[in-house]
Amino acid sequence: MTDYSDMVNEHLRITILILLKDQNDYALNESLLLDLVPDFGFAPSRDNLRTQLAWLAEQGLVKLSGVEHCKVATLTTRGDDVAHGRATVPGVKRPRPGERS
Repeated sequence: MTDYSDMVNEHLRITILILLKDQNDYALNESLLLDLVPDFGFAPSRDNLRTQLAWLAEQGLVKLSGVEHCKVATLTTRGDDVAHGRATVPGVKRPRPGERS
């Protein structure tokens, strides 16, 4: 059984991927992500968001760049497949059909 914090992390990760998918350049910096994720019911600390971005990068779903105090996350092809529901990754919530458009 998945515990609550794991479930929240799975939802936050797909939300990040969908937000990146919806950008013209498939990229957002962590400050913008911190401003956007509350619209989806999340209130992560900057440290928690960085942890999730690092996890997504380890899975090959995003590429991280930028300076130490403000990372930029860019969606990878694999991350785009996950955001659209064409691929699944354990630890990332699968998007619902309406979230994939």
